Amino acid sequence: MSSLYDMLRGAVVGFAVGDSLGVPVEFCSRALLGIKPVTTMRGYGSHDVPAGAWSDDTSMTLAEMDSIAVKREIDCEDMLKRFCLWVTKGKYTATGAIFDIGITTRKALAKYATEKPPAHLCGGTGEMDNGNGSLMRMLPVAFYCYAAGLDEAAVFETVKTVSSITHAHEISITGCFIYVEYVMSLLGGKTPAEAYEALKQLELSDKASQETLQKYSRILSGDIAAEPVESINSTGFVVSTLEAALWSFLNGSDYSSCVLGAVNLGEDTDTIGAITGSLAGIVYGYETISAEWLDLLRNKALISDITKRFYAALDHISKAEK
Repeated sequence: MSSLYDMLRGAVVGFAVGDSLGVPVEFCSRALLGIKPVTTMRGYGSHDVPAGAWSDDTSMTLAEMDSIAVKREIDCEDMLKRFCLWVTKGKYTATGAIFDIGITTRKALAKYATEKPPAHLCGGTGEMDNGNGSLMRMLPVAFYCYAAGLDEAAVFETVKTVSSITHAHEISITGCFIYVEYVMSLLGGKTPAEAYEALKQLELSDKASQETLQKYSRILSGDIAAEPVESINSTGFVVSTLEAALWSFLNGSDYSSCVLGAVNLGEDTDTIGAITGSLAGIVYGYETISAEWLDLLRNKALISDITKRFYAALDHISKAEK
């Protein structure tokens, strides 16, 4: 079994590569990508950035990792301040400039800047505040919860607090929790199929309304991997993003097939590519990611530095819990 550091490295770089593959074709339709599919790193396209540039997905994930690396705990105020540095100073970016930020996330950061509420009270609580902007940055939370040995209830509360910095509706929180639990199962050595079966055993009736759980029924009660591609939506709605990422991952056979399958679904290609990439990176490993893609990936030094410091914090947290 791979070490935690190996899985972390694979997950984070796999996330950034999946993000970068999706950036140039974000918002492209599935029909268009069916004609001209993504097969390797491209530049420009939907955004005026070079090949290998990652988006807000990776930037916010790195900001969370950096916060945990420094604080060695979940500190939502510190995370939010780092998100603000990303927006105002271009910190945690691939090229020194930000080119993408979700509406709900922007509103949350603006609320913090003008009203200064506690960080976990900044997130949107409305039905329309259920984009994938908190799901896309849950990878560090999964590794933290795993290293800390948190039980299911504590994992849920941690996820809820961190998601609520930007996305506080229970639909978003529930999606984040499902993803974190799935990642933790993979970290614990379960196969993709075993980890998926474990999801179906989660007790969620005390964590979300039946209306919300019904939205996730294709994941929690059905078999998302067996759904025909035509039924898989790849929009920025948190439920659709999670379905698309799990579908792509469970139907892939290696890192490349997983992330290219995700990106070529179209629409919110960077986020779905990133989330799928995180799962594939854990299971298939850093060494299986295309050398060509790694060569083109921007600002690798930042990713490497934060990953190493984040791992040191996880190691400290893990030992402290024993």
